[in-house]
Amino acid sequence: MKRKAKPEPRTPIPILGAHMSIAGGTPRAIERAEKVRCTALQIFVKNASRWTAPEISEQESAEFRKLRGESRLRSVLAHDSYLINLASPDQDLWNRSILALCDELGRSEKLGLDFLVAHPGAHLKSGENEGIRRISQAIDLIHQKTVGFSVKIALETTAGQGSNLGYRFEQLRDMISGCQHPEKLAVCLDTCHVFAAGYDIRDEECYQQTLQSFDETIGLERLAVIHLNDSKRELGSRVDRHNHIGHGQIGERAFKLIMNDRRMAFIPKILETPKGDDDSWDGKNLRKLESLLEAEA
Repeated sequence: MKRKAKPEPRTPIPILGAHMSIAGGTPRAIERAEKVRCTALQIFVKNASRWTAPEISEQESAEFRKLRGESRLRSVLAHDSYLINLASPDQDLWNRSILALCDELGRSEKLGLDFLVAHPGAHLKSGENEGIRRISQAIDLIHQKTVGFSVKIALETTAGQGSNLGYRFEQLRDMISGCQHPEKLAVCLDTCHVFAAGYDIRDEECYQQTLQSFDETIGLERLAVIHLNDSKRELGSRVDRHNHIGHGQIGERAFKLIMNDRRMAFIPKILETPKGDDDSWDGKNLRKLESLLEAEA
């Protein structure tokens, strides 16, 4: 007689992880993620402070894919480099940024990643509307150069520091709607960034209002990644400074709400909190987030 299959747990295992270093090669990031029991992973696909890097070899790609298949990881994604600015009014920098993001999408595709999280860009005194237009135009050119790719760009919410765009949900909406293929774009919500931008998530009422605003403006169906970071600075500061979970101005309650929100259950959640000398803080923050999960009756 066949045994009955075990019922699926009512509370799914969270897709939860951290940004890990690729020092020594991209496969080493998977090993680092495994040490702290990640089920999700974010990496850079090259040195984030340089425009160019050696190609990812077939051997490295094969090893990365093999280790991922043997790991507990359910989602692996990348973050774009710091130099890219798709809103730049400087034509040379704008062109270079487009080529760089195309290259990083190619690297992500080679590794079989799910998303490439990208900061939209800074308008550098050219004006918000012009910056948003430049971003949409750049994304259209990038999509033309990456036809057939599976990996998608996930535009990230920002704190609005300096002239960075994406600190209002309406700005992300307009970037996406200004593209020829909006269906190819996703969004990454960063808790520190939205809080610094003025969206409160510290209690149930504020959290639900912020999520409702996101849904009505962008659409929750477009939310593909969540960055879980507490904030060193206060609500509406427009300053991007990450802190450990529950140690900042946001506080533990907001992260409990996110971890127990069924709408977020299958969205990968990534830590970008301070690492410490030996990356030990990743494990502490991950265990803290897991402790906030409430079992269903």
